Amino acid sequence: MAIEVKKISDLKEVDVSKLIQESEKEGYRFVSRLVSEYKDGTNRFSEQGEALYGVWDGTDLIAIGGLNRNTTGTDDNSARLHRFYTLPDYRRKGVGSELFKVIYDNAKGQFNEITTKTESSKADAFYRANGFAFDERSPDTTHVLSLE
Repeated sequence: MAIEVKKISDLKEVDVSKLIQESEKEGYRFVSRLVSEYKDGTNRFSEQGEALYGVWDGTDLIAIGGLNRNTTGTDDNSARLHRFYTLPDYRRKGVGSELFKVIYDNAKGQFNEITTKTESSKADAFYRANGFAFDERSPDTTHVLSLE
C-alpha cells in the first residue's frame, strides 16, 4: 500500500462519497457535516494555520482530517483537530497516524496545543497513542496535545 497525504485546497473537487457512506454506516455524521459546512462556507479550513488533508491510496480517498483554530477554548492560540476519519479497512495500518503527523507538523510553530473531542474508545486509544492526553477541561474537549 503506497499512500499519499495531500493538502486539500478545494473540497468540492474531491470525491468524499465513500467516506460519507462508510462513516454513516458506523453512525458518524461528521464527514457529511464537513462537506455541508464546506459548501455553505461555515468552515473552509482557510483561517491562519488551518488546513484540510486527505490520504489517498492510488486514486481512492481513504482518510480525511483537518485543523481549525479553536474557538471554544480560552487559549486563542489553540487548534482543534476536526473531522478526522479513516475508512475501516485502513485502520490499524498507520494511515491515521500518517495523516495526523502531517497535521501535527502543520500545527507546530503556529499553535500552542491541539484539542479534540471523541466519545469512541477506539478513537481515544488512537489519540493517546499519538501523544494526546485525556483532558475534559470543557464539554467540547476530551483530548489535548501540547505543542510547546
